[in-house]
Amino acid sequence: MDERAEVEGGGQSLADLLEVLDLERIEDDIFRGSSPEEGPQRVFGGLVAGQALVAAGRTAPAERHVHSLHAYFIRPGDPRVPIVYEVDRVRDGRSFTTRRVVAVQHGKAIFTLSASFHKEEPGLDHQIPMPDVPPPEDLPSTRERLQEAFGKVPGFVRWHPIELRPVGPLSFEAERNPQLRTASNPVWLKVDGKLPDDRLTQVCLMTYASDMTLLDTVLLRHGRSFAGISMASLDHAMWFHRPFRADEWLLYAQEAPTAQGARGLARGLVYTRDGQLVCSVVQEGLIRVVDAEGWA
Repeated sequence: MDERAEVEGGGQSLADLLEVLDLERIEDDIFRGSSPEEGPQRVFGGLVAGQALVAAGRTAPAERHVHSLHAYFIRPGDPRVPIVYEVDRVRDGRSFTTRRVVAVQHGKAIFTLSASFHKEEPGLDHQIPMPDVPPPEDLPSTRERLQEAFGKVPGFVRWHPIELRPVGPLSFEAERNPQLRTASNPVWLKVDGKLPDDRLTQVCLMTYASDMTLLDTVLLRHGRSFAGISMASLDHAMWFHRPFRADEWLLYAQEAPTAQGARGLARGLVYTRDGQLVCSVVQEGLIRVVDAEGWA
């Protein structure tokens, strides 16, 4: 990620995000990352996952590309101090490379990631078709919908450089109107700006964005919003099937198969505009009801 991005419309926030993803190399297998100066009060889970994938990718052979990652969120990250990423070179085989990364703050692990990289080779090819949804140009953004409903945009939505255009309701809309409850949550998304061409940048930005709306899908199923709910990502898995660009529109087709015991499971398939399935995502999260009254 040494190549600088040309920011077109993304403002300084995209440049800031790319800067914090461009980790400082302390030793061969030790990296240091930081958080943006303005952002959430705790480190966004997608940022930690993206930085950990950068660390893993920088120790893998250039001709091998990440095809899967499996991660656990262990402790909340502190945005005031750097995060140290320690990479374990588990294996370099003839076709596959395996890396394990531990993210450390205040002397304790806050996140772990295992990633596998594969040298491209021919094979069988098929996929599930993309859902039939309206194009992103026909839909308002999340920012616009929140601005219209509340007269302002929450800080985190305003801060991140990912444009989201949900096809269906937002969680607060489903809470106010039970008829809007839904088991699916298709969202168009893209980075608001132009990215470098390297594939590691693309997958790291998708890793970052993939953590934004998955658990919302569980809330939509139950007609709940973030009010009265304590939520946190617990674990996260991704499989990358085909090359893509994160600065072009991608459809994130999400669903929530189950929720129980203060945990909810959500999964998503990511498609390009021309219908290519490029990524699969699964996440389980803590979803604890702390206020039975719901939206005030």
